[in-house]
Amino acid sequence: MADQNEQSPMQNPEKDPDEWVTKDEPMTGPQRSYLQTLCREGQEEFNENWTKAEASKKIDELQTKTGRGKSS
Repeated sequence: MADQNEQSPMQNPEKDPDEWVTKDEPMTGPQRSYLQTLCREGQEEFNENWTKAEASKKIDELQTKTGRGKSS
């Protein structure tokens, strides 16, 4: 039986992208694809050189702007 004090991965608080170990790596394929869609819908320039952390922050910003994704 699992210890009831252990948190499941879904209960962990989100970590700030600036604190990610991989923050300076290039954005992932899924980030790139979703950002291209969000940039098109939000009428913003897509930057091929965003890092994982920058892409994550831009996704959050554009989700708010376009009404996609997470609700506030």
